[in-house]
Amino acid sequence: MKALLSCAALAAALLLLPATAQADRIVARVSIATQTMHVYQDGMLLHEWPVSTARQGKITPTGEWRAQWLSRNHRSSRYNNAPMPYSIFYSGHYAIHGTDQISRLGRPASAGCVRLHPDNARVLFSMVQAEGTDNMRVVVVAN
Repeated sequence: MKALLSCAALAAALLLLPATAQADRIVARVSIATQTMHVYQDGMLLHEWPVSTARQGKITPTGEWRAQWLSRNHRSSRYNNAPMPYSIFYSGHYAIHGTDQISRLGRPASAGCVRLHPDNARVLFSMVQAEGTDNMRVVVVAN
């Protein structure tokens, strides 16, 4: 009887593994210190891109989130209708998105969002569209 219960518990645990693994199919890890993003799919590093996070006086929050929603041609309601192409919103009004200020990538320049080259933002956006927002995790670290 104990062996049967152990097998049942193991089988139940194995049924949960695909859902857990699936939840992290895409991970975008942003380093504020190095102003870079590493993009992983299924645990493999696919891309390393320069980003811009918050400039002095602004904040890019650190932590982990799931992607909440996507907006291909978003415009900022907070900053004079500024273009935010290929936006992936992950925490309230914070998003990963393309920028037209490409020359500022690699150093702090945003109001708090994570800015990417529009080509890179399009690649990440397409990945998340294909996998679904529930399968994407955003990790922002200070170092």
